[in-house]
Amino acid sequence: MLTRQGWLALTGGAAVILTARLLGIGELYVFGACALGLVAFAAVYVGTKRLDLEVERTVQPARVHAGHSSRVDLRIRNLRAADTPVLRLDDPVSGTRGAELLVPPLSRGAVAVATYRLPTDRRGLLRVGPLSVAVSDPFGLTRTAIPAADAIEVTVYPRIEEITPVPFTAGHDPTAGARQPHALGRAGDDFYALRTYVVGDDLRRIHWPSTARHDELLVRHQEQPWQGRTTILLDVRRSTHDETSFETAVSAAASIAVANGARRDLIRVLTTDGIDSGFGTGHAHVQAVLEHLAVVQMTGTASLRALIEVVSKNGGGGALVVVLAQVTTDELTGIGRLRSRYGSVTVVVTGDVRVRTPAATTGAAVPVVRGRTTRDFATAWDAAVKAQRSGHRSSVRTGVGR
Repeated sequence: MLTRQGWLALTGGAAVILTARLLGIGELYVFGACALGLVAFAAVYVGTKRLDLEVERTVQPARVHAGHSSRVDLRIRNLRAADTPVLRLDDPVSGTRGAELLVPPLSRGAVAVATYRLPTDRRGLLRVGPLSVAVSDPFGLTRTAIPAADAIEVTVYPRIEEITPVPFTAGHDPTAGARQPHALGRAGDDFYALRTYVVGDDLRRIHWPSTARHDELLVRHQEQPWQGRTTILLDVRRSTHDETSFETAVSAAASIAVANGARRDLIRVLTTDGIDSGFGTGHAHVQAVLEHLAVVQMTGTASLRALIEVVSKNGGGGALVVVLAQVTTDELTGIGRLRSRYGSVTVVVTGDVRVRTPAATTGAAVPVVRGRTTRDFATAWDAAVKAQRSGHRSSVRTGVGR
């Protein structure tokens, strides 16, 4: 296959010979013939090169959060007896010019390793490949390429900020009546909480000091008696978001899911375009949520009001977090009504609050966490959670003192 330089040499040589014939200048015949001969030599040189390579390509890691590094490692081994020429590796990467690497000649059995980094500044799917190995002549006039590895996809998750999980709520958690867990364990006698004795329980698990204090049989429970529930509503309306606010909103939703998922909460993520992950727990469920958030996009057909109606009818209790770019007074009022269905309701606003967020939201009945960037969100979120926990402890102390 002729390269751009090869086509220039071919057409130039032919033009010089034609000019020599028209003008009768013998020296031009020589120049034209040299140009055509050089192209012919390059074609024969490349055509006689035979490659027998073992090529391995690995991505480490294949799933990465935005802002973290991920690299592609290429390992090339020559299986032929003859040395290879200089090899050129071409590995396309979506959204970029791709990677172009040169490998020096390899003797029989020799191995070369090449590495390049992937662009992971933004979330989404990166298509890498297909990888090809190319051989060209010393003059760069001809080139031939053979496929070496298929195309693969690399998932770039949203940027994750380390934040404090949403506090446990006593409102509509599935086991809101369970006693608060205690760190009462000692070596060899660790347990998580206490519960009331039921017929059939092992009498050896009765906690006698607590039984005497509460005047009822209490049994040591070795495992957590409930799971917190966290519902995250993500607004994807194109009419309310700009690029910065949307990316911050997606990152905020992902950060909350990861923080509470690490605590083994039941996590549910809903978006205003109708996607519902359903409640789930564990690493696999959180990864599935992140897979969706990695590719979620703004849409013009989304409806926040419809989503609020959905969660008001089939809310699962626990904590509710609504993540959006801007909020009107009517929307905030509708979100506030969900407090009857959830133990706590929090609104996260990622838009330009100086312009778009109405002043009425300042005095809203639900906490409003504002953050234009992911770092601002993380700082404001931790402060809000700290204040919420302090307020909860104060109310508990007040109730005990009555």
